[in-house]
Amino acid sequence: MRIAVAGFADETCTFCYVPTDIDRFEPAALRGQAILDANRGIPTYINGYMKVAEAEGVELVPLVYASKTAGGFQSWLTPACFDKYASEIADRLRDAGPLEGVLLALHGAMAATGVPKPEAEIVRRARATVGSIPIMVTLDLHANEDREMADAADAVFVIRTYPHVDYEETGMVAARCMIETIRGNFVPAMAMRRPGIVSASIYQATAVHPMKDVQARCREWQAREPDLYYVSVAPGYAYADVPDIGMSVWAVTNGNQELAERVAQDISDYAWSMRESFARKLPNPRDGVAEVMRLVREGKGPVMIADGADRIGDTTHILRELLEQGAKNWAIPSIVDAEAAKDLEKTASVGDTVTVKIGGWYYEISGRPVEVTGTVEYMGRPSYVLIGPRRRGDRVQDSLSIRLNLGDNRHVVISDEKRGESYDSTVLTSVGVDVSSLDIVALKDRVHHRAYWDAITKVNYPIDAPGIGLADLTQLKYENAPYDAFPIGGKYRG
Repeated sequence: MRIAVAGFADETCTFCYVPTDIDRFEPAALRGQAILDANRGIPTYINGYMKVAEAEGVELVPLVYASKTAGGFQSWLTPACFDKYASEIADRLRDAGPLEGVLLALHGAMAATGVPKPEAEIVRRARATVGSIPIMVTLDLHANEDREMADAADAVFVIRTYPHVDYEETGMVAARCMIETIRGNFVPAMAMRRPGIVSASIYQATAVHPMKDVQARCREWQAREPDLYYVSVAPGYAYADVPDIGMSVWAVTNGNQELAERVAQDISDYAWSMRESFARKLPNPRDGVAEVMRLVREGKGPVMIADGADRIGDTTHILRELLEQGAKNWAIPSIVDAEAAKDLEKTASVGDTVTVKIGGWYYEISGRPVEVTGTVEYMGRPSYVLIGPRRRGDRVQDSLSIRLNLGDNRHVVISDEKRGESYDSTVLTSVGVDVSSLDIVALKDRVHHRAYWDAITKVNYPIDAPGIGLADLTQLKYENAPYDAFPIGGKYRG
């Protein structure tokens, strides 16, 4: 049995300015055996495919996997960028020899100029090449997909956790389904629904209401229906202004289409009943920081501030409030400001006291630059291995990072590019911060940090600061969202 493996993944923030071209993908693109080698031992979809295939004596045929290099966020994929990798998947499938199935590791929130439904188009191109053999797709929880994906693929499997810690598990689910389908023991029947809800990422954590309740409903269905193989919900990605934006529900059964339809409809209706919880109000920076400081004074710290709005890394709203309100014992792992970082690298050394204006350079919503004075206590390009549940064992290589100690155990890291996501404490310990001494950690993140930091801090406190990824979606200007998409469609805007 030979099963092809390929992928082309991106979460595209269309509210950024700079288009995404081939040069953001090609340095990180993997082909052939390098795909399997790079994923082995790392909890990814593809490692999940490998575990099942090796246990079952099945040959995986790795073709191409393309994802963006680390760095700042960019906007719509150019037509040339999309076509290069979508076409390469199809071409390599054509040249792969006899195949019994295709596993595609996609994301679901890609946005490409001139291609309204890019992931569905990837699957359609694969289908045109391989014919009627099974094609199964693994998707991120932030996927924006609709009927076109359901029509193109035999089965779709969405990860169930945010923070995302079940990539490997979901890959194994897809691989088992594929192998049993090829053997004739499983006949995939799939249904999907779209409740019509668009939600900011910060409301999508699966350990708390409302997504916790939606996922519990999925588990209840699966526990009582033997023919229901897998049911999953993608709440979607609100920062890609695309026609299929928003939540989708996917139910895969063993040959029972009626059951798949019934389950998908029930979960869709249930999610819609909680739509207001996906759009609740969060505190602004001034009020939020004041409340965090109160919690610390009352001995309820340490507190994690989740600033989910900053996609670029340059916003200064939380930094400004921490300074103006006199907070102590805090750290911000990164303010992205390439000009300030590179100037410090040229003019300063570890131990120097410097005054520098940082942040607020991308555009007006980022806030004004903030002037800080502090001692340079780290300057370099840190490399570290992640220790938390998410991507444990993966090595991160950050670009230029400079840590300033502003006194009173206040630390801010200035970087020339967005640093590795703050999945665990290594983002701070790698630049010499004693995390145990902090009362407040302010991360530019929405939910992923919770997989690790919820066990380290006592309170997770989200704040709705201005930025591209702000929680109040009604402040963003959408051009492609459906009229009836709650709460951003024209139906709800009056």
